[in-house]
Amino acid sequence: MRSITAFRTQLLKGLVIPAHPLALTANRQLDEQHQRALTRYYLAAGAGGIAMGVHTTQFEIHRPEVGLYSPVLELAGEVVKELSDSHQRPIKVAGIVGATAQAVQEAVLAADLGYDCGLLSLGAMKEDSDDALITHSQAVAEVIPLFGFYLQPAVGGRILSFDFWRRFVEIVNVVAIKIAPFNRYQTLDVVRAVIDSGREGEIALYTGNDDNIILDLLTPFCFSDRNEVKRVRIVGGLLGQWATWTRRAVEFLEEAHAIHRESQLSSEWLTRNAEMTDVNAALFDVAHQFAGCIPGIHEVLRRQGLMKGLWCLNPQEGLSAGQAEEIERVYTAYPHMNDDEFVLEHLDAWLK
Repeated sequence: MRSITAFRTQLLKGLVIPAHPLALTANRQLDEQHQRALTRYYLAAGAGGIAMGVHTTQFEIHRPEVGLYSPVLELAGEVVKELSDSHQRPIKVAGIVGATAQAVQEAVLAADLGYDCGLLSLGAMKEDSDDALITHSQAVAEVIPLFGFYLQPAVGGRILSFDFWRRFVEIVNVVAIKIAPFNRYQTLDVVRAVIDSGREGEIALYTGNDDNIILDLLTPFCFSDRNEVKRVRIVGGLLGQWATWTRRAVEFLEEAHAIHRESQLSSEWLTRNAEMTDVNAALFDVAHQFAGCIPGIHEVLRRQGLMKGLWCLNPQEGLSAGQAEEIERVYTAYPHMNDDEFVLEHLDAWLK
């Protein structure tokens, strides 16, 4: 595991970090060939990191009886080492879940496997007080730097107050926060907390708001702090949506960085935000309260040849009624969003 100073600058510049899916065979065993191909795809597309063991990887992998948490982290680490330049290695983020004993154990494993930081989910502690959550976070931060995570309640998260975030950002080993409540009020709570702490130059903000990706990346957030106006940006994204059409995501983020440098924003970008939200509604199965969000991502990757099927660890998890038709609709409506040609050009090499 690298020191914080070795990768904090990378995070603060703003990266595309796909939330890595889990490739399975028809009998729901790990499909190593396609799992490696996915990681190769993300790195070739220009992603600045990968996130393993997160919601998109399926939280079931954290169960001891499933036994996939260590194998999928190790497999991704091997591909990153195989392909990356040691001077600018992609950031490796490990999803960390559970109560404190489990979370610390996972943090130790991730650190031993060379992961840079842990995306800390607090979904298992829905009834705990802020004091308990902070104590829990500090225990994990002693093992591995933290990538905070505001996960929306609809897929297993909990409401986290401004006061919680204000205390969380005081933890020295916090390097970034993924803001994914799918709620503008709660998004502002995190941004305000970072500015109020004075650590906006140390803690990178990443969008996980798949319903508002482009707007998050283009907005300069301005708040008054002790008679001083401070501006902060959400500089990158750690997203399930960016597990698909990743080459386009990299291009979008590069353009967003240029817009901030040049202070030139056209109304075209507001249209793009609406288009991206429509695409996400289809993939994430908003019509059925996100029930098919993981199979929706799988379906796009299956169409591209990056996965063999839609199989999830939970046999009951699949596309919802009408979801395939919605994915077909957005594919047709927004052909400029996909990176099918890029994938087709390199797929055989990634599958070797």
